[in-house]
Amino acid sequence: MPSFGLIQTPEHLTRRIDTDRFGPFVFEIGIEIAQAGLALQRVEDAHERFVASPLSQVANQLEREVVVSSVFGTNTIEGGTLSEDETATVLALDPVQIKEIEQRRAVNIKAAYDLSQQAATTPGWVLNQEFILELHRLICQDIPHPDNRPGQIRDNPRNRVTFVGDEAHGGRYKPPQFGKDIERLLGGLTDWHSTLQQAEIPALIRAPLVHLYFERIHPFWDGNGRVGRVIEATLLQTAGYRYAPFALARYYLAHIDDYFTLFNTCRKLAEKTRSAPNQPFIEFHLEGMRQTINTLHDRVNRLVTILLFASDIRRALDEKTINARQYTIVSQLMDKGRPLPLAEIRHAPWYTSLYFKRNDKTKQRDLKQLREMELVFLDTGNRLWPGFIRPGDIKPLSKKESQSP
Repeated sequence: MPSFGLIQTPEHLTRRIDTDRFGPFVFEIGIEIAQAGLALQRVEDAHERFVASPLSQVANQLEREVVVSSVFGTNTIEGGTLSEDETATVLALDPVQIKEIEQRRAVNIKAAYDLSQQAATTPGWVLNQEFILELHRLICQDIPHPDNRPGQIRDNPRNRVTFVGDEAHGGRYKPPQFGKDIERLLGGLTDWHSTLQQAEIPALIRAPLVHLYFERIHPFWDGNGRVGRVIEATLLQTAGYRYAPFALARYYLAHIDDYFTLFNTCRKLAEKTRSAPNQPFIEFHLEGMRQTINTLHDRVNRLVTILLFASDIRRALDEKTINARQYTIVSQLMDKGRPLPLAEIRHAPWYTSLYFKRNDKTKQRDLKQLREMELVFLDTGNRLWPGFIRPGDIKPLSKKESQSP
């Protein structure tokens, strides 16, 4: 495990690039790494616990959930209108079925994720300009825009000025406008990242720094936020962090005002030559990683609990400890993922078909046995819960959560 507190930040890790029209642009670590040591260590500790959990048992389910949640998160940050359920539906479609622009936005992000995962598992892969342009091409293909060209750097005509941000999030910023300046800075960013990597600066520092400076360069007319978050996720994945790099998009969405404001906060601190100008964004990122990893860890534990419970009730049916009617009742509760009022259950078509031509005594006996075996629980509100959730312990699962891997 790295000894974060001993990492030095020598002057050669600061890079100044002079441009033709924008003026000087400085890449710097801009944090007190020793001060960030505790936050770094907390992320590492959380990740170690996470990867030691029974991931293999639920990896496919977790992967699907993270992709949907992350695509929804990063797309919504940039104005996408699909709900999370709609995003899941779109990502399951055959490509020929994609007709609407909003659907295309989601599918494009998934394509960029696929490229990212391929890069992260390629030995010797390094961040370069070609990778960034390809990400942009994938994210923006077939999405109409008056100026944006997929995979091409922005080059503003003299009568067009690009601004980033708004007064509600710290003010407006005028990024480089001239295409050759942007190309030079993008190359400088990837070279600078390689220098940080050679100096063994942790990915938990490098990745958000690249994200921060990429957004400051703002190399494209559209898609910069989506590209920047995928770049960040790729660098974290390459360093061995699993699932959390993409899932982090949901943290950014949940704290969207802070996320947008911190880009301006760090830029203004740097313009005033304050020490550690990038510290606020790095600390924000580290807390996001810690919370995201812990959330994923909890999710794995819950998925495994559901998996074991599903196995238990199947075995009980096979061993004739419960009958087919009882098995159906418990399975329906698992599928709903929430406590069901007994009155609602008794009027459900599936339930009435189970007890067609059977009397109330049979119904009561079946339910009593399930409760005695703790395969279901009945709360004070006369609601029935699946046996892997004790009433009052935790909130009920959503339907998506309740589905067994």
